[in-house]
Amino acid sequence: MLSQDDRRLIAALHGGFPLTDRPFADMALQLGCGEDMLIDRLQRLLSHGDLTRFGPLFQIERAGGRFVLAAMAVPEERFNEVAEVLSGMPEVAHNYRRESAYGVAGEGSEPLNMWFVIAVARADEVADVVRRMEAATGLRVFEFPKEREFFVELRLPLLEDAHVSHG
Repeated sequence: MLSQDDRRLIAALHGGFPLTDRPFADMALQLGCGEDMLIDRLQRLLSHGDLTRFGPLFQIERAGGRFVLAAMAVPEERFNEVAEVLSGMPEVAHNYRRESAYGVAGEGSEPLNMWFVIAVARADEVADVVRRMEAATGLRVFEFPKEREFFVELRLPLLEDAHVSHG
């Protein structure tokens, strides 16, 4: 369970991390604590799984890269094995189980049940990554490239007075 201080930290960091020479010191000053304490608390939240990620979000396409949502129809008895293979690939941002009611036309009745994001530095690398995935697993990778981008910022209140100043 998150402490009130942890909630204050997460609420303050959500969308408001300072872009300065000493961002942790500046954020600690805002929160009324020391820089080392703030960093330690953040590391604890990450190591305990209270936070799963702390870092910037990039529009990778502007830098020449690409993110591609992809899926596979993985037989249940191979699910963990295939998840391990994908997790070991540096181009896989994350993978997860998501049950789909639909099978893949012409591919049998297995539903698309393993979803993942391919992240590459250059757009032309996607095809090679997909080929390597298919060779390593013996399964077809289905790509769902982005057609349109939407920005949806979701902020869930962590504090009673969900009004937090972001400087």
